[in-house]
Amino acid sequence: MLILISFSPNHLEFFSSKEVDAVLEKIDSSHNIWLRCINFRNRTGIAKIINHFGLNSSRTNMIFNHCSVGIDEDIEDCLFDSFEIMTHQIKNHDFEVVRGSIVVGKNFIITFEITEIRIFSILNNYIQKGTIDIRQWGVDYILYLISKDILNNYYSVFDYISRQLDDLEDEVLGDLGDELTYQKIAIMRQSTRVGRRNFQSIKSLLVIMNYEDFQWLSQPVKVLFNQELVHHVDNLWQEYINLRTWMSELMEIQRDNVASKTSERINRLTILSSIFLPITFLAGLYGMNFKYMPELEQPWAYPTLLCMMALIVVSSIVYAKQQRWL
Repeated sequence: MLILISFSPNHLEFFSSKEVDAVLEKIDSSHNIWLRCINFRNRTGIAKIINHFGLNSSRTNMIFNHCSVGIDEDIEDCLFDSFEIMTHQIKNHDFEVVRGSIVVGKNFIITFEITEIRIFSILNNYIQKGTIDIRQWGVDYILYLISKDILNNYYSVFDYISRQLDDLEDEVLGDLGDELTYQKIAIMRQSTRVGRRNFQSIKSLLVIMNYEDFQWLSQPVKVLFNQELVHHVDNLWQEYINLRTWMSELMEIQRDNVASKTSERINRLTILSSIFLPITFLAGLYGMNFKYMPELEQPWAYPTLLCMMALIVVSSIVYAKQQRWL
């Protein structure tokens, strides 16, 4: 699906289609453009879009293959960002990682979304309803709104992760967790690395936008980035570090719990082996087929030996419990 938002100070228009040619025909070069390409995996279609906006043809492969490069500063035809965003899914009470690319030019911004990104769709609806007025701004303002919504999204994501960690902490500290608990924490910790890449990407943008030859953001939008997003990035970065530390501590405690349980099982098996070792010795001794073993002819020998074996077992168990080995 292709969604085209065309705007200027006196104009705001929405158009959607599955056909690339139909969308490209609707583009007026005198207007600002936000083109959303949702679940659009047509290499030829991507090449048409790239060519229409006069971008380097290498962008086609970067978009189609989703090269995770973050902010790309090498080619000067546009501002290019290949992103991964961790989003909270309200319906299934989980989070997922969504991927795509953002291309910013002189009067256009194109977002390629491998799957529909809820953050972008909400922003799209706000613009369509007039809740957010973009007509007096350029396309760089759209980039600012997207960056702001990505950061705001992480507040809910981190809040959800914190609540999950609270439950997992109860399991770990109560020694109720198992190997699955450890795997849950490890997967969650691995997934949060996406957030780090998002923050680093926005930090990189905050740095390079102050270069003299940087042409993709206007001065008013640079002011918005510096006034509002710097603070958000720093707060989220600190929260990210705290969550990673929390996860590491829980993983370490869970590893100790698993090791302790394993050691306890081995200890019990060792005690059981020690209890039955003398019995095994007696059974082996009287299992030898020598003709002149004195007890073989005694009627009391067999029950006496059984009683001796039972006494050894009981005595060993009582002693192990007194020593708190069992």
